[in-house]
Amino acid sequence: MSTGLPSRDDLIGALSWKMRRLSGETVLFHQAIADRLGINPTDLKCLDLASGPEPVTAGRLAEVSGLTSGAITGVINRLEKAGLVERQPDPDDRRKVIIAVRPDVPMTVMGLFGSMSHSMLELCSRYEEHELALVLDFVSRAADTMHAEAIKLQEKPEKQEKTERPEKTEGAEKPEKAEKTGKPTVDA
Repeated sequence: MSTGLPSRDDLIGALSWKMRRLSGETVLFHQAIADRLGINPTDLKCLDLASGPEPVTAGRLAEVSGLTSGAITGVINRLEKAGLVERQPDPDDRRKVIIAVRPDVPMTVMGLFGSMSHSMLELCSRYEEHELALVLDFVSRAADTMHAEAIKLQEKPEKQEKTERPEKTEGAEKPEKAEKTGKPTVDA
């Protein structure tokens, strides 16, 4: 009995393509927001990470972003120059510095995301609660998978074994290949 839906493989293929498209559109959207703030998308993401409920040090920001300490220093310098964060001494450890988001920044950034937030709420209104729960489950699991895969890529690869290739022997015949006719031929 046919369900009227495309096959599972077709659905997974279409979903994969749409997720790639969504990822690309998200990158472009964040680039536009970053441009408005005078920073780059990596800086924007780090600004978001620094905006959490707990104070964040440069070391912690490097850890959660996956960037090196040198790269984080550059990010913080650019965010500070743009007037988005300031360095403050850590009251618990004078050797550390807390990266504090300036008080006016969250409202400025939220203003840039306002139209998108409104559009997404409008989109969500088209779905029933059980459908939203399913979408939430999928997106949550996809985000966890993406995070795990990013960590794999950030890890230094183990010493890779060289792939051994068979040695060429003198006088060995060249392999056959098919022409457009489909008939095998041997190169001279």
